[in-house]
This record gives sequence, C-alpha cells and structure tokens, in this order.
Amino acid sequence: MNTLKQIKIGDTAKVVKLHGEGAVKRRIMDMGITKGVEIKVRKVAPLGDPIEITVRGYELSIRKEDAEKIEVE
Repeated sequence: MNTLKQIKIGDTAKVVKLHGEGAVKRRIMDMGITKGVEIKVRKVAPLGDPIEITVRGYELSIRKEDAEKIEVE
C-alpha cells in the first residue's frame, strides 16, 4: 500500500482509498481529496511536514499525518 506521504516531488498519483474515521476523513474529503482524483506533489517542507500538493487545479498544504491516511497508486 502506497500513501501520499511516500510519493516523490513532481510525481502524480491517483487516490485509491481514504483511511481514518469521522472528522479526519471528512476534513480530507472537504479539501477535495476523494477517491479517483489525481494529486501532484509539488513541494515538501525541509523537515517533511507539511507537503504541498496540487489537487483539482489548486494548491493545498497537507500535514504528513493526514498524507499517511491517503492511499494512492
């Protein structure tokens, strides 16, 4: 299982499944990250947190903890 956290800078991945429950999963979905959407990793902060991604045509910063809950292919 690959997660968004493991994707390298400049690579694109497709969301397969969201892990987590309740408010955490809802927050991720509210940001536009849903099953089947393409995500491109743009930057990673020097200490690895947060990760800047492009999803649905806009830039978004996501915590490493949340990126681990997004399964991609």
